[in-house]
Amino acid sequence: MLATHSFRFRSVSLSEIHEFSPPTQKISSEEDVEIWRQTQSYGDLITFLRRLNEAVVGISMPWSSDSPGRAVLSMVTLIDTLDEWINGIPPLQSPQRFGNLAFRTWGKRLIEQSDRLLARLLPPEYHSLIPHVKPYFLISFGSFARMDYGTGHELSFVMFLLCLTLTRFFVPEVEEERELVFTVFHRYLRLCWRLQDVYRLEPAGSHGVWGLDDSHFLGYIFGSSQLQGQSKIPVTAVLHPPLPPTNLYFMSIMRIHEVKHGPFHEHSSQLHSIAIGVPNWGKVNSGLFKMYEAEVLGKRVVVQHIPLGGLLPWSGRPSDGITQWNSAMHVS
Repeated sequence: MLATHSFRFRSVSLSEIHEFSPPTQKISSEEDVEIWRQTQSYGDLITFLRRLNEAVVGISMPWSSDSPGRAVLSMVTLIDTLDEWINGIPPLQSPQRFGNLAFRTWGKRLIEQSDRLLARLLPPEYHSLIPHVKPYFLISFGSFARMDYGTGHELSFVMFLLCLTLTRFFVPEVEEERELVFTVFHRYLRLCWRLQDVYRLEPAGSHGVWGLDDSHFLGYIFGSSQLQGQSKIPVTAVLHPPLPPTNLYFMSIMRIHEVKHGPFHEHSSQLHSIAIGVPNWGKVNSGLFKMYEAEVLGKRVVVQHIPLGGLLPWSGRPSDGITQWNSAMHVS
C-alpha cells in the first residue's frame, strides 16, 4: 500500500481566511464536474479520504483513543446536541406519504442555531472560519425541503471535517484521523440513521437494487479498510447475518437488514455481488474507492449541491502526490 501519510496535507492559516469568499454552488453541468475533478479542492478531498481510510486499516471496533483530542470531543458533543433535539421534536402524527414534516422543524432549528453551535464548537480564534464551514454543516443532515438524505449529504459532512482539518482544528495525524472515523463519523452515522428512521426520510437519488446503498457509502469504504489483513474473516461473511459490530462495513450491512426486507441478493444485488465475487478485503476497499469517485464524486446530481470556492478553491491543480496516488490505485 502506498503511504498516503507521507504526502503533504495542505494547511490553511487562519490569517488567510479574511481573503476568502464563502463557498457557493459552482457545479451545474457535466463539464463543471470535470472541472472540479481537476481542482485543488478535489485533490484535498481525495487526500483526506485516503488518509482516513489508511488510518483504520486492520483495526476492529470498539476502539477508543488513550487521549482523545479536545476537538474530537467537542465535535461529538455537538452531534449529541443535535440528537437530543429529536426527543423534543417528535414526528407529526398526521398521515404523510413522504417524510415527516417535523424534520423541517428540526432543520429550522439547525439553521437558526448554526452560528451558535459552531461558535461553541470552535475556539474564538476560529470564529472567522464559521461562514466558510457553515454551508457544509447545514447540508450534512439531509434536505429539509425534499425531506430526503443521500450520499451528497454524507459527502458534505466529510467536507466540513476536511475544512476543519485544513485549518488544523483537527490535526492530520494518524491517531486523530482514526478518531475522526471511529468516534466522529461513527457518531454522525448513528445520528443520521436516527433522523432517517424517526422522520422517515426518503433516500436521495436511490438506484434501488442496483445501488450500493440508498443513503450512505463511506461506511463501506472505511469498514472494508478495517477488514484488510483479517484473513479469518472472508468477504462472504456478510452473507451470514447477524454480523458483529466490529467494523463499519458489517454495521452498514446490518443497517440494510433493518430497513429492507426480503432476500439480500434481491434488494442489495451489488453488495451481494461483492460478497461472492471479490477475493479479499483489499480488493473490496480499492474497488469501493474507485466506485465512490465514479458514482458519488463524479455524478452531477450528487455534487451539484456542494458549495465550493474560498477555502476549497474552484481552481488550482491537485498536488503531485494525488496524481501518484490515483495512478497507483488505478493499476491495482
